[in-house]
Amino acid sequence: MVSVHGIPALRALTGTRLGISAWHEVTQERIDAFADATEDWEGLHVDPARAARTTWGVTIAHGLYTLSLGPKFQYEVLSMSGYSLPLNYGFDKVRFTSPVLVGSRLRMSMDLLGHEPLDGGSRFRSLQTFEVEGQDKPACVAESVFAYFD
Repeated sequence: MVSVHGIPALRALTGTRLGISAWHEVTQERIDAFADATEDWEGLHVDPARAARTTWGVTIAHGLYTLSLGPKFQYEVLSMSGYSLPLNYGFDKVRFTSPVLVGSRLRMSMDLLGHEPLDGGSRFRSLQTFEVEGQDKPACVAESVFAYFD
């Protein structure tokens, strides 16, 4: 984990890999909880019998479940202090490039791509790459945009 105090110190890290999160186990219970929270009960995610008839043979996590782990993983990678307000600004690009099978483990690397000034702070862009243990192809690649204000 990288610990940063103040927005200028984070700006100085542009162009670097901030770190890699710990592994996160993707369980059926977590997939089901996400399905309940979003009311997305597609059988591919929550019905093991239906999923058994697919290419993968098991349920897979929602793509948005994977993406929603971004803040959790970012907290593991970056400890930020010396600001008054953080904001999740959104995403410029998201691609789900490989399924996340139930029982797999997922983690995220975070690269700080750039920054630009905002009134009272800065907006940052980072590359979030979600990888599945034992797979070469990432599950998701997202360009996250977030802001910190003085």
